[in-house]
Amino acid sequence: MSKVEVRAEAARVPPTAEVVVVSGTSGSGKSVALHALEDAGFYCVDNLPPELLRDFLKLERARLDRRVAIAVDVRSAQSLPHLLPLLQQLRDEGVAIQVVFLDASTDALVRRFSETRRLHPLTDQQPLAGPTQGRRKEDSEPDGRRALIDAIELERELLGELREVSTVLDTSQLRPAQLRVWVRDLVSAGRNQLTLVFESFAFKHGVPLDADYVFDVRVLPNPHYVRELRPLTGRDAPVADYLRAQPEVNEMLGQIAAFLARWLPSFEDDQRSYLTVAIGCTGGQHRSVYFAETLAQHFRGRAATLIRHRELDARD
Repeated sequence: MSKVEVRAEAARVPPTAEVVVVSGTSGSGKSVALHALEDAGFYCVDNLPPELLRDFLKLERARLDRRVAIAVDVRSAQSLPHLLPLLQQLRDEGVAIQVVFLDASTDALVRRFSETRRLHPLTDQQPLAGPTQGRRKEDSEPDGRRALIDAIELERELLGELREVSTVLDTSQLRPAQLRVWVRDLVSAGRNQLTLVFESFAFKHGVPLDADYVFDVRVLPNPHYVRELRPLTGRDAPVADYLRAQPEVNEMLGQIAAFLARWLPSFEDDQRSYLTVAIGCTGGQHRSVYFAETLAQHFRGRAATLIRHRELDARD
């Protein structure tokens, strides 16, 4: 073995049990997610510079074969361009890495920063490399600080490439307890295979940002207008029986299932980890919940499945 080969072999990171990289926009819940992973048995490190990731994983492997969660955010903006190539190198070396990106609507982020009275990390004017160069002075406040919305949009720009290759989780409508459950479910789903996520939601509260496909079932008969069904949900047998008896419900269910079945192999060939299918109705209580539950049951033998009920879970 040549000296070059010896050095290359020494630099390789031995495969670890599991590595989860948590990133996302400031205020989207990264601290909550990291605490959830810590409670689930992960060894967690916040804001590790990407340059130290390889050495850190080598030390972890040498000490103990345990699951590791690492938070990376815009505070390491200067190093972010090097992160994606590094993650791919580590995967090529056999390291099992899952990247989870938390995001939220701008309105939700502005509200959270206003409630906590914290400054956004990009509020102070700093010269940043890459897409921020050449920004106008008008983008900042007279005191040299960026307006909050400008800082949020700049952060989205800096993290855009990382978001594209991550599993995205929309936290706009989630309470902390709900987010903790969703994160634990996400990392415990099937490894090395495509996981189908079926999520019900209410259109009146906005479309989930993490949806790969969105289906609108508001055109179908609504159990809300049946007095005895109104307080129930799509998980209850009387509501399911009512919807199952509607021909148009069965027709749309069959069409959505056929569409997903047709394209599922292509997503698997594309090495996708998660495919989020969002089903929306007016209130996120009856029709969308029934569709999410029924589709998950239909595909359970075909792929790993997760079920989320954004509006219902928020009540628990």
